[in-house]
Amino acid sequence: MRIRMVAMCACLLSGGAMADGAQVYAAGSLKAVFSRLGGLYAEQGGAAPRFEFGPSGLLRERIQGGAPADLFASANMKHPQALVDAGKGATVTQFARNELCLLVRPGLDVTSGNALAQMLRRDVKLGVSTPKADPSGDYAVAMFRRADALRPGIGEALRARAMQLTGGPASARPPQGRNNYAWVVDSGQADVFVTYCTNVRLARREVPTLQEVALPEALRVGADYGLVVLSGAGSEGEAFARFLQSPPARKVMQDAGFSTP
Repeated sequence: MRIRMVAMCACLLSGGAMADGAQVYAAGSLKAVFSRLGGLYAEQGGAAPRFEFGPSGLLRERIQGGAPADLFASANMKHPQALVDAGKGATVTQFARNELCLLVRPGLDVTSGNALAQMLRRDVKLGVSTPKADPSGDYAVAMFRRADALRPGIGEALRARAMQLTGGPASARPPQGRNNYAWVVDSGQADVFVTYCTNVRLARREVPTLQEVALPEALRVGADYGLVVLSGAGSEGEAFARFLQSPPARKVMQDAGFSTP
């Protein structure tokens, strides 16, 4: 650390500027864990990354539209692959995995055993994120398709009544400082919300009375997270991408509830 401080002072005295950290565009579900990882990376001597979080599909559109980014970390493999196909990066690397869970309002009796029946109740407000804009919504649709395999027509009924409450360009934003998913359920916009298990746990930190319910085995859907370096070899983006796959970073990801390849 002292060596780094001396280097900083020398740079300032010589009139030079410190190298900027990587500009990282990352899925909103990574915000909490990437914020911790950015701090750890800086503690280890790296240039602190600058983060832009949001729905992966909307971030991908911004990058394709010319927004400057050194690294893109998506909640699926499809969006970073689209950037590779467009010539903006070389390869997509899977670096984490998540799963879907249900975030349930207090007092509603939802278990893994009755989850499908409860989501089908007409008096239960079912919420999802916005498909195509946010992979979480796409994974929810995949879960509904699994329900169709159990009984044809169930998935279509779920898709028809599921409200797209988050992740879209026109989605309502929570009050400053509030967790998006905790706010959606706590404010009564949804009784049951389908999202990543890691999001459910963050929401319950804010509102402990909310419930986390695992999906039954037949409906479980995994989410593969992919990253692509957009700034080339030797760049800050490449350096941070390597760090994300290091043992210390993997440990932080696992502690946050993600599994890592």
